[in-house]
Amino acid sequence: MTTSFEESFPRGTVIRGKWRQGSYRVERLLGAGANGKVFLVERDRSWYALKVGSDAVDLQSEVNVLQSIAGRKRGASFLVDVDDCRALDGREYPFYVMQYVRGSTLSDYLSRHGMEWLPVVGYSLLMKLAELHEAGWTFGDLKLENVIALDYGRVELIDFGGATAFGKSVRQFTEIYDRGYWNAGSRTAEAGYDLFSFAVLLIQLCEHRRLSQLTANLLPQTRSPEELLRLARSNPELKPFDGWLRKALLGEFGSVREAAASWQQWMRPERRKQSETPRWMKGLFAVSAILLATTIYWLLRTGS
Repeated sequence: MTTSFEESFPRGTVIRGKWRQGSYRVERLLGAGANGKVFLVERDRSWYALKVGSDAVDLQSEVNVLQSIAGRKRGASFLVDVDDCRALDGREYPFYVMQYVRGSTLSDYLSRHGMEWLPVVGYSLLMKLAELHEAGWTFGDLKLENVIALDYGRVELIDFGGATAFGKSVRQFTEIYDRGYWNAGSRTAEAGYDLFSFAVLLIQLCEHRRLSQLTANLLPQTRSPEELLRLARSNPELKPFDGWLRKALLGEFGSVREAAASWQQWMRPERRKQSETPRWMKGLFAVSAILLATTIYWLLRTGS
């Protein structure tokens, strides 16, 4: 392609479907992947995420994944529209439209709400992977950038460009999350592949700088899951997950459901009791208590 998507779809451009005639006004670029770009678009005062691809076959694979998931969840509207459009450069591009997910990165969410929410966020992500796996697909390119955190620890997966049917070679991956990169297994799409990436994602959340240093210093032949485990064990927030991380990194879980059942041990109510009260409410309670104590003191003093 000689013309960038940004040049072909600048802000204000109206993308009109060739076959279904849906119209979407481009607001801004949300992100870019190996096989296309995602734009925030508006239609009838509602916001959507529209992905334009450079290859119809490639994009159709993502559409197939989304339709598979939607077919297993009654009432789930993963896809809004699928069509072709003509860009400013005169070329035709395939596109699909999804509901726009407003949220934050996992890092931002945990920074605001506290690491006490990691078990809840992690479990929600495992359940999303389980839905995908039970439809016959591996997510493939699981990384921080492809996970959005919503309210109450819920998460959504975005960018299904790496989704691959079980048994085939993973279509897209990011090296640091790839078990082949760490000499920990093949790039065949199956449950263990996503669980390995999930474990690296946890380490990336807690040890971003040291993980980057580790990958820069290790030779290809010395990369191993043991190196990742050593790094995780040195982090106080990850140390409780040591046994779980080991099984995920070594491919010892039979399925994501099995991994999720094991993960639930960190979701007992007493472990989240402190985090369930918002910090602003704790502060308000403390201020109120001080004011009440001060008022009682002066009333007693005045009365005496």
